[in-house]
Amino acid sequence: MLVKLLRNGVGGLVQVGDLLTRPAKMKRTAEAQQEINEACKQLALYQLPRCPFCIKVRRTIHKLNLPIEKRNVYPGSVHREELQAGGGRVKSPCLRIEENGETRWMYESNDIIAYLQQRFGEA
Repeated sequence: MLVKLLRNGVGGLVQVGDLLTRPAKMKRTAEAQQEINEACKQLALYQLPRCPFCIKVRRTIHKLNLPIEKRNVYPGSVHREELQAGGGRVKSPCLRIEENGETRWMYESNDIIAYLQQRFGEA
């Protein structure tokens, strides 16, 4: 119980800090952004709002100007069940990637960030 309170408290502070220091979004031409928007329809981020690792990934998503769907995995949520069934475990953040008819589940925040930067480029 104490660990949960500490995690939520610290997570709340990190969340506020993120909102106050959020980086500017990457600028693209309208055509390039439309291509990115289409590619992002194949991605979904399974996350918790106050998780520091999830915040780290969301900052990168914001910075790269990626419209990736965010799915909260609170206990009892449908998305939590999807994560368990598809990825094999409930751990956040997790990026669901659908490519070439296959689904991959990427769990580590640093791996997710590296994948997004490599795929969508960082200015």
